[in-house]
Amino acid sequence: QVQLVESGGGLVQAGGSLRLSCAASGRTFSSYAMGWFRQAPGKEREFVAGIRRTGSSTYYADSVKGRFTISRDNAKNTVYLQMNSLKPEDTAVYYCAADNSGLIVTSPIPYDYWGQGTQVTVSS
Repeated sequence: QVQLVESGGGLVQAGGSLRLSCAASGRTFSSYAMGWFRQAPGKEREFVAGIRRTGSSTYYADSVKGRFTISRDNAKNTVYLQMNSLKPEDTAVYYCAADNSGLIVTSPIPYDYWGQGTQVTVSS
């Protein structure tokens, strides 16, 4: 079992940057693929970015490609989401999730563990 704790959310102006962190407690963290999802009010949870267990490959939603970067530090049991050039439409609650398949999955359904969510608000 993996416990996930997120931090780094907040309020930023459009065009600004923010880095989210997700710290995992599991000793087998390195075996999990990690994903970031977001959910805006009245909308379904959607995939943002994913990273394989080794960090050797990443995948991004088209809406954030070129602006967001997912990375992981397995020695620190932490995954990050660097968000640059933020837009008001990026406003949402952001969640990190772990998938024990070790592979990136864009649907939230297969993910085994979830963080509590952290609010990101981008003002115009």
